[in-house]
Amino acid sequence: MRRATTRTGILAACVALAACGGRKETPIEDQSAEQIFNRAEYQLEVGRADDAAQYFGEVERLYPYSELAKRALIMQAFAYHEDNDYPASRASAQRYIDFYPADEDAAYAQYLLALSYYDQIDEVGRDQGLTFQALQALRTVIERYPDTEYARSAILKFDLAFNHLAAKEMEIGRYYLKRKHYAAGINRFRVVVEQFQTTTHTAEALYRLVESYLSLGLTDEAQTAGAILGHNFQASPFYDDAYKLLTGRGLRPEVAGDSWLRAIYRQMIKGEWL
Repeated sequence: MRRATTRTGILAACVALAACGGRKETPIEDQSAEQIFNRAEYQLEVGRADDAAQYFGEVERLYPYSELAKRALIMQAFAYHEDNDYPASRASAQRYIDFYPADEDAAYAQYLLALSYYDQIDEVGRDQGLTFQALQALRTVIERYPDTEYARSAILKFDLAFNHLAAKEMEIGRYYLKRKHYAAGINRFRVVVEQFQTTTHTAEALYRLVESYLSLGLTDEAQTAGAILGHNFQASPFYDDAYKLLTGRGLRPEVAGDSWLRAIYRQMIKGEWL
């Protein structure tokens, strides 16, 4: 976020903060929009983002029709985000979008709103509701502001969040597989293969399908999963492991039967899968 902080502004804020010579500090209501804004920026500079957010809010409250009020609102969203107060940051960013949808900083406001979800994505083992919300908000940045720097950053974060969801599915699938709940594990690995093909987890998901289907005696499905794995990830160690599993049973990685995996294989051959 670009800042307009200047030495003069910081000095003015310092003067406003200090009760020089024992004089009583000027009430906030008697300060100009510029004085309060500078005071807020000073709070940001010294690492007191929570206080900065409050002062930015005062600019908007006391001078709602000033040009600084608009800038104070987006800065308040930024300050709340710096303070890790994500709901408040999201609320300020949304208000900015609602009030100033055509402003040049609307893209940044939408990006901050997305970050308020993205920066809360926790380790894989936690609930992934925030990840879904982050993906939706990031997609909005990408689609609404495609030519901005924020869209480029959002694309990278979208890919990471998407990968995060696939990792969650894999973790649950491995949990079921380890406990020999093969059908439940297959359902999770199938989600990765069908919905998260572009993530880094697809090769392992296919290998786990080979492993799970062989454990159930469903050789056609195991062979087809192995064929897809070999076609797309032949250099992967997961393909080597799958190949050993299949050949150890006298099987080969090839399309067999008429399962959902055969449809995936046809899509892949046509270039529609990856």
